[in-house]
Amino acid sequence: MSFITVAPDSHFPIQNLPYGVFSTSSDNTHRIGVAIGEYVLDLKAIKHLFNGPVMQSQQHVFEEATLNKLMSLGSAAWHETRQTLQSILSKDQGVLRDNAELQSKCLIPRNEVTMHLPANIGDYTDFYSSREHATNIGTLFRGKENALLPNWLHLPVGYHGRASSVVISGTPVRRPVGQSRMVDDKPPVFGPCKILDFELEMAFFVGPANNQGEPIPVQKAHEHIFGMVIMNDWSARDIQKWEYVPLGPFLAKNFCTTISPWVVSMEALQPFMVANPVQDPQPLPYLRHSDPYSLNVDLEVGIKAEGMDKPAVVCRSNMKNLYWTAKQQLAHHTVTGCNARPGDLMASGTISGPTPESYGSMLELSWRGSKTIPLAPGVERKFLQDGDEVVMSAHAQGDGYVIGFGSCEGKILPALNFP
Repeated sequence: MSFITVAPDSHFPIQNLPYGVFSTSSDNTHRIGVAIGEYVLDLKAIKHLFNGPVMQSQQHVFEEATLNKLMSLGSAAWHETRQTLQSILSKDQGVLRDNAELQSKCLIPRNEVTMHLPANIGDYTDFYSSREHATNIGTLFRGKENALLPNWLHLPVGYHGRASSVVISGTPVRRPVGQSRMVDDKPPVFGPCKILDFELEMAFFVGPANNQGEPIPVQKAHEHIFGMVIMNDWSARDIQKWEYVPLGPFLAKNFCTTISPWVVSMEALQPFMVANPVQDPQPLPYLRHSDPYSLNVDLEVGIKAEGMDKPAVVCRSNMKNLYWTAKQQLAHHTVTGCNARPGDLMASGTISGPTPESYGSMLELSWRGSKTIPLAPGVERKFLQDGDEVVMSAHAQGDGYVIGFGSCEGKILPALNFP
């Protein structure tokens, strides 16, 4: 228990303590904080309290404007930092509880802060790791008999995304413009995307780097995974349909990717690790691991159209619906000797479940536009319209507490006018 009052349904109890980067109106310096209840704990203001055997010589990382250096320190530093934070915030520890002056400097109401990207993201990779999603998309475009391509059950399929357009939750999303060809026997046209979609994903940040030429073995991959965020990998489906052959997504994905601001550590998520899915055929040895690394985390997507009071839930899924684990994704990504770096972002791909209400994209929910999704009386959608706001959330239910990720939100703005 913390000496700070935390509501039972709060996403940020003492069992969580996710990291983020924030500023305030009185101090626009970007600095590292931890969410606890309705507050942000400013780690720069209490860096002197991190005096354990690992972090005493690393207190400078809490003066950084991003989490990259903390991410680079590795699991021993992360564990000690978390233990120190839980001690500082404990109801049984007086170092902060009994120091009103220090509290006034380091505890800031969350509604008074502005959140920023938690890391300098050097590279971003998007995987395609939900079997249900891959099957649905394959069925829609190739037919049920060819739904999964021959490689899908043998390796975590992925592509390199665009790191520069990753934005923090709350950032508006401009409808993209590009080429599309809606009628197969007509020439392509140029203009605003007509089939804009969300993709419900989760993503992890890489911790310590590996040297170029030295793969990260799957048995040690967890030592290189710092924590997770919610991700909305916005997709321009009509642009994608025209451009993706033969090299895959390009402009359809490079215009915006939204992430939630709070990075939930893998240690906080450890109690929610569950058995990995049975993989048949068995993957090659470099991808095999028996320790549980799938997560029982509930996911939800809502859409709030203009004029609506609150979002209408259109999808409920779970991270258990991923076929490939984060450890397998990282091991596969680096098996060539590719060097991952602290702050690199790696996403799961759309997380769809086995039932229609668990489909993680409008493409699936509307079954390629063949049916509508009701939002409110007289309001329905097949794909996203200007003014729509997409709100994603994620949480794991513990015994008397919740480990939450907050929300991942973005509102769609009209395309810019082009001559």
